[in-house]
Amino acid sequence: MKAFEVLNQDIIACTRCPRLVEYLAEVARVKRRAYRDWDYWAKPVPGFGDHHARLLLVGLAPGAHGANRTGRPFTGDRSGEFLYKVMYDTGFASQPGSVSRDDGLKLHDCYIGAAVRCAPPDNKPLPEEIRNCRPFLERELELLKNLQVVVALGRLAFDAYLSVLQDQGKIARRSAFCFAHNVEHQTGEGHPLLIGSYHPSQQNTSTGKLTGNMMRAVFERAKRHLHS
Repeated sequence: MKAFEVLNQDIIACTRCPRLVEYLAEVARVKRRAYRDWDYWAKPVPGFGDHHARLLLVGLAPGAHGANRTGRPFTGDRSGEFLYKVMYDTGFASQPGSVSRDDGLKLHDCYIGAAVRCAPPDNKPLPEEIRNCRPFLERELELLKNLQVVVALGRLAFDAYLSVLQDQGKIARRSAFCFAHNVEHQTGEGHPLLIGSYHPSQQNTSTGKLTGNMMRAVFERAKRHLHS
């Protein structure tokens, strides 16, 4: 517990990426009309969930008016509405929606991290920003002692996780793993199973590229691979 608290405080205090620091401040100043009464979080967003989790979700980055506003992953935007409903239906979340970090939501056997902890302009972090943020994901992987399955939400998260494994010598090359929705990958003996998933962005869900049933299938697949 203490180690997670230290990690999350380190995440919140991070100012390694000047472009992102400036962007967070600008978003919090301008705001979105619907949230003009909100005091935006406007800092790097720490991980969230069960510290004894067997399942890790790796997201892309906070939404500018979602997690960057509320201070918790997938909280306060359409992506979170979609994701937490499915997680509730499959037993990983205590409630089907999330609007603030004080709304009582608990995750069961699941933890949420990200490739990047600050909201990037146009949802497109630069390569050096991904590299700057990767040590936080590495530390989460070290702390999640019971981890058995990793679900990467989107290609960028998929590649970020694989880059950690490659640098640690656990895989030879990332090119051996092809991103596709609800496809599982064995990354080596004793390593967590990796499952790719389309990101629950509004762009994907509103166009039908990702449906509730498709997302539910990912969590059901992950659940089948969890063992005592």
